[in-house]
Amino acid sequence: MNRITHVLKNTAASKWVVYSILAICFVSSILLVNNNHSFYDRTIAQVTKNEVVETTDVTDMHGNEDTLFTQKLEANVKNGKEKGKTILLNNEYSSSGAYDQQYNVGNELFVSIDSTMGNELVGSITDVKRDKYVLIVAWIFVFVLLIVGHKQGLLAIVSFAINVMILSLALDIYVKYYDVSLLVVCGVCILLFTAISLLLVSGRSEKTYAAIAATLIATVVSLSIVSFVIWITAGDGLRYEEMQFLTRPYHTIFMAGLFIGSLGAIMDVAITMSSSLFALYERDRTISVKALRKSGIDIGKDIMGTITSILFFAYISGSIPMLILYLKNASPVGFALSMNLSLELARALAGGIGIVLTIPIGLYITIFFIERKRARA
Repeated sequence: MNRITHVLKNTAASKWVVYSILAICFVSSILLVNNNHSFYDRTIAQVTKNEVVETTDVTDMHGNEDTLFTQKLEANVKNGKEKGKTILLNNEYSSSGAYDQQYNVGNELFVSIDSTMGNELVGSITDVKRDKYVLIVAWIFVFVLLIVGHKQGLLAIVSFAINVMILSLALDIYVKYYDVSLLVVCGVCILLFTAISLLLVSGRSEKTYAAIAATLIATVVSLSIVSFVIWITAGDGLRYEEMQFLTRPYHTIFMAGLFIGSLGAIMDVAITMSSSLFALYERDRTISVKALRKSGIDIGKDIMGTITSILFFAYISGSIPMLILYLKNASPVGFALSMNLSLELARALAGGIGIVLTIPIGLYITIFFIERKRARA
């Protein structure tokens, strides 16, 4: 009884330590992002006064109506040699807000100083300082993960941060060293992403090992099929125009993107299959292989359609603005779809193939690990 009480006290103390660290990090980051102007090389100014001085109604050649506004802004320079001075800015924006936006008192802007009028500066707006808003969204993401996932949520955040650093390092290596193969770099990244993500979140167990094996095998098999199809068709129908400014082989970069893009969905299916089947085994240690196989197939059928649809919508959604732009400019539907959706459809299909293949691969690998565990029991 004393031992149980001691464990509970240690657990509660550990939670309070974690909560305290998170609270300190949250407060510190908010204070830092609101007072980090000196860390920027570009001049930052905070709007102190705004006034709309002109309004114009316009109509374009397609009959679209809009309203243009001209703003005169006064802002206080927050960093650099001119810190503390007032800068005068002009801003033009439209009611549609397609390529511009209205600025209000309190907005922080990146500006360039064009000239000086006495103690006042005259400049132009180059961008908006958005780091505080990005930070707020990031903390919402962190808190939601912690509230829903508790310890697993915290481990997921750590895993995400490590994976981002690994990917950044890998891309930096590829950019700096021309002779490095991007496919090799991404292959190493996939090994690390899979191991780190699953081991951190799910721990060292037979379930995790089964998911890792299923993920890696399914990824290799699915991308081998996609590579073979692209090879025998010579990539006919794939439009690489969006990559025309790259100085590296666009085909290799596209395939590397397939590697990374397919991994997430495949990993999700693999751990779902593994966790579900191991849960059935833990509930009934005498369950037969036939029953496990039937349950695994039913689980796979349930998740296959939803995850494939999610993957399809995730890829296609990024092309909707350009697709609308092509169609609004009277481009033929077939040409617009081909120019904007060919690569996205290829990515979605590659991911879909990976998802479908992961179900039987994950099923039989998990059953193998379950049988091995049962044999040792």
